[in-house]
Amino acid sequence: MESAPELREEILRLVERYHALAHAPKKFVPGETKIPYAGRVFDADELQRGVDSVLQFWLTAGPFAQEFEREMRGYFGAKAAYLVNSGSSANLLMVATLLSAQIENGLRPGDEVITPAVTFPTTLTPLVQNGLIPVFVDCQPGRYDIDAGQVEAAIGPKTRAIFVPHTVGIPCDLDLLTALAKKHNLWLLEDGCDALGSTWDGKLVGTFGAMSSISFYPAHHMTMGEGGMVIVNDTGLRKTCLSVRDWGRDCWCDPGVSDTCGKRFGWQLGDLPFGYDHKYIYSNLGYNLKVSEMQAAIGCAQFRKLPGFIAARRRNAAFLLERLRAFEEHLILPEVPAKADPSWFCFPITLKPHIDRRKFIAWLEEAKIETRLVFAGNVLKQPGFRDIPRRIHGELTGTDTIMTQTLFLGVYPGLTSEMLEFMVERIGMFFAQGV
Repeated sequence: MESAPELREEILRLVERYHALAHAPKKFVPGETKIPYAGRVFDADELQRGVDSVLQFWLTAGPFAQEFEREMRGYFGAKAAYLVNSGSSANLLMVATLLSAQIENGLRPGDEVITPAVTFPTTLTPLVQNGLIPVFVDCQPGRYDIDAGQVEAAIGPKTRAIFVPHTVGIPCDLDLLTALAKKHNLWLLEDGCDALGSTWDGKLVGTFGAMSSISFYPAHHMTMGEGGMVIVNDTGLRKTCLSVRDWGRDCWCDPGVSDTCGKRFGWQLGDLPFGYDHKYIYSNLGYNLKVSEMQAAIGCAQFRKLPGFIAARRRNAAFLLERLRAFEEHLILPEVPAKADPSWFCFPITLKPHIDRRKFIAWLEEAKIETRLVFAGNVLKQPGFRDIPRRIHGELTGTDTIMTQTLFLGVYPGLTSEMLEFMVERIGMFFAQGV
């Protein structure tokens, strides 16, 4: 009879064969084959690890999750790295952590948080839902991040934090933002979901703020399907962040482990009776934001490919940046600060006023070239956000231009040179029509 280990090895060999057949590359046919703006890039390793995790049937976060958190903590040189079920949950976890009574000089409802008006909804939603007041600052076409030069003037007596996404992968001006945070005693949070691997002055984005978020949704730099992570750089936030992620519990035992503290039945906290089981003591308002073990297994395989993914995104963006310069009469290309080295999420372009964006997008989509807009545009124009409590600093003219004239193209590693050439050719054909 076959042993279980022998059968497992046979299953994994069959998975490799299945991948070679089921996911073989397909020929690109210009105008007929879809050119996605983003997508999963994987090989047999992801399938094998995913299947292996199912065969172990751990299900909840276990050894693969611990391995992945350990690798990401080392990658960032962070104090902690906590897996969560999405980048959106990562943003929620960061905000909720700072609102905990355990955090000295933490946030409280009614405090103001400076953030850009061009944003992704779930960067903003945790602020609103937790009673914080967003202070909106303009963004400029070509940069798409918060206009850092306007931030200091936006700081008021109730301002307690700056929360900035590195939109489309181009880093914010982290020299200025970190200096302002220090000068005014503000928390700095980074939404790094678009920017895994981006650097500022040679240092990884996500290492400047007290915490940073990452997304592992398929459109991002690496994927677990759904999933995200909080990178913790401030030692004082580690325990509370973990607690809020794990139901708000005071206990820090790993799943399936008991009595890590050595006094499980020897605690006296809150108004509970002495000796109340530490595994069921809750010191924070928390959630269950953890991932499954299968997701973490896939994440471990993807992490091995991350350097190649980042290099491919940079290579593809450099190609588009060079080739699209021929059309600067009609469009604004992305600007990269001297200290920045983006790990591009996408390639944004802003059409000049004489170009009809709807016609331009229709021209590309007709040729199966996918496009997207820069997330929510002016988020205050969105139906779900029109009536939120807020303060607006200055005019949002650049934000409105991004809302009406900007779109982005793909640069993800699954794009081939033939696809990129066709994208540029199709764009050239549009402008050649004499628009």
